[in-house]
Amino acid sequence: MERVNEIVGAIDSFVWGPVMLVLLVGTGIFLTVRLRFLPWRNLGYALHSVLSKEARTKKRGTGDVSPFSALMTALAATIGTGNIIGVATAMFSGGPGALVWMWISACFGLTSKFSECMLAIKYREVNEKGEMSGGPMYTMKNAFKNKTFGKTMGFLFALFSVLASFGIGNMTQANSIAGSVTEAFSIPAWITGIILTVLALAIILGGITSISKVSSVVVPGMAIFYVIAGLIVIVGNWQNIPNGLYMIFGMAFNPQAIGGGVLGTITVSVMNSIRYGVARGVFSNEAGLGSAAITAAAATTDDPVRQGYINMTGTFFDTIVVCSITGIAIAAF
Repeated sequence: MERVNEIVGAIDSFVWGPVMLVLLVGTGIFLTVRLRFLPWRNLGYALHSVLSKEARTKKRGTGDVSPFSALMTALAATIGTGNIIGVATAMFSGGPGALVWMWISACFGLTSKFSECMLAIKYREVNEKGEMSGGPMYTMKNAFKNKTFGKTMGFLFALFSVLASFGIGNMTQANSIAGSVTEAFSIPAWITGIILTVLALAIILGGITSISKVSSVVVPGMAIFYVIAGLIVIVGNWQNIPNGLYMIFGMAFNPQAIGGGVLGTITVSVMNSIRYGVARGVFSNEAGLGSAAITAAAATTDDPVRQGYINMTGTFFDTIVVCSITGIAIAAF
């Protein structure tokens, strides 16, 4: 077991190490500048679009699910473990200042999410079942002039996505749920695992339509409940909020230890804060990883850009809203 933990730890250090994080965030910065900050400037339009009645219909264009359902399906994979365990571990390992770096990475993640989802719509295909198929693998397959290179890169992305789905897509979530249920109700982990497997199988077998229907109901309710619960914790500890915010912003840029306060004395470097903040931010909102683009490709739309704006709000809701609630609640508790 120790050997397995060492291997997993080595892989984790590489995958979420400085090089990969620089590539992810660096790409977001490049795209933001290249697009002249349009995703930032049009965030209001994007939020209005996703909350409109039209986003819940399939009147404009072709596709399998409504634009809103496509977004909720993507959020089903992001709002949850990353917002709770991800934020908590980031603030523990990287200090309270890691939350600030989660926000910063999310700002550039907006552009990454917009770009990958817009391209997924533009280069999607209709498969043999008559369903829309898209995502980075189809984008690379159809967009590159060198078709052999494009197909090879697309295959590699699909392969590594499947492998990653067993890790950050399943193991982390299932382990967190099973651990919490065991701790709170003394229910064995294997029972929780069986229940999760049966529920997931029942939904997944119905395809994207079934997944989107469940997500459209469960995700908004889950997010609203979580935000309300988080605000109750924050309001109940309002006297600690100023000191908590001071530690969050102070430890984001100050390499020295900040003593006292609700989180005690913590010593952490700025680089450590950046690493864990960015890593957990990307883990939470999945901006730049390409997974959201796969579900975005199923959306009913006649404008790839509009759907790109709708899907990029997932990063806003996930990190700027929900992760902030978690981080401030931890700092204030």
